[in-house]
Order: sequence, then structure tokens, then C-alpha cells
Amino acid sequence: MRFELYTSSFCGACAQTRAILSRALPLVPGARMSEHSVESEPDRAEAARIVATPTVILRSADGAEVLRATGVPTIDQVLSAAVRALDRQ
Repeated sequence: MRFELYTSSFCGACAQTRAILSRALPLVPGARMSEHSVESEPDRAEAARIVATPTVILRSADGAEVLRATGVPTIDQVLSAAVRALDRQ
């Protein structure tokens, strides 16, 4: 599964979200994270329909979007979404 984190340079909540994901990833077997700056990668952000930062998109192993969330998630929310993604495999 893959966590995609969309951030912007002026976003304090983005740093908090990055920290939550960094804590959660070691608890989820095979999870990866990629971070994308909406300023540096505007075409990617537009294609992903990003309208606010931070936005986290969780994709299952088959690439299906399992979760899309804006704002700072809790670690419990991240882990619950990971369980749903694992159930899709």
C-alpha cells in the first residue's frame, strides 16, 4: 500500500501529518509513503484533484484509492485506513 502526502511550503499542518505518517508506516507491513509538493508538482496535484493541504491519499496494492483525507489525521485513523487497504488485497 502507498500513502501519498500532498503538501505546500506554507502549511504547518503538513509537518504534523508527515510526523503522523512517519509513526504509522513502520506499523504497516509493506507500506510506503511518497510526498508531493503542490508548488513543485502542480500538474500531479491537479491530476489528483488536490484542493487543500495537507491531503493524504491511501492506495491499496492494486492502486485503488482507499482513503482521501485533508487535515491532520490521527494515528488511529491512519491505521484503520491501512486495515481497510489490507482487506482489499
